[in-house]
Amino acid sequence: MAYRLLALDIDDTLLKSNHRLTKETKEAVEYVKNKGVYITLATGRSFISARKVAKSLKLSDPYLITHNGSFLASHVKEPVFERRIGAETVYQVVDILENYHCHFKLFHEKYVIANKTRQKAQLISRVNLQLTDPLFYPVHYVESPSHRLIDQPLSVLNIRAQFWNKRERRDALEELEESVTGIRITPGGKEELFINHESASKAFALQNLASRLGIAPYEIVAVGADMRDRDMVSQAGLGVAMGDAPEEVKASADWITRSNDQSGVAYMVKEVFRKQLRIETPHQ
Repeated sequence: MAYRLLALDIDDTLLKSNHRLTKETKEAVEYVKNKGVYITLATGRSFISARKVAKSLKLSDPYLITHNGSFLASHVKEPVFERRIGAETVYQVVDILENYHCHFKLFHEKYVIANKTRQKAQLISRVNLQLTDPLFYPVHYVESPSHRLIDQPLSVLNIRAQFWNKRERRDALEELEESVTGIRITPGGKEELFINHESASKAFALQNLASRLGIAPYEIVAVGADMRDRDMVSQAGLGVAMGDAPEEVKASADWITRSNDQSGVAYMVKEVFRKQLRIETPHQ
């Protein structure tokens, strides 16, 4: 079996817990690339943020799966696939979230709109550091996003909400599921909710990319670390879960590697691609 496409999640997969790329991981990605395998990143991050990671890995303008599968592009101005949450639905979601103690962000491909909150300042700073780089991806903090959306309707690629406790998140999740149609909601660790268009997922975007490249599903290796990766991992020819992934993700995988802090991607590459001969491909 020769694998022709490798899809890698970024946070908790490629990056260590300190959000850094190790030399070992960079060398592993270069090793796979030299085998002729097409490499993409499949992430909840914005395209601009994912592109910075791709450049660190010396990937030359690859198609990137970003915003949890809502945006597939090799250039931010030229998406080949996108699934937006419509402006009316965005308003419905925001109108509900504003009734809870949470910090939420509305992700456009070029900027973010976020609600202002004085609670949990350290937590918010940590979330901001992980998700966005203000130098490349501006964040606009607004006292009342719902009021802004009345005057300036906005369709977005995804919404992320960080709650202060499990009860608030549970109640918000139940209300969103009962009141808003056309969205996909995925609970995450650290009391988060990830909201996308109902037909957006990393798995669907990866299928779209593979079809564009003429690659069959069984020729794909997909590596992920959280619930947003589960479908992508389960549908790939070889689905790989990180060692510290949730049990549901591990159960959907064909293979479990080490954790991100134990260079799990590099370990997987050595085990899976070591005996594979170089393949000829026009794509990368």
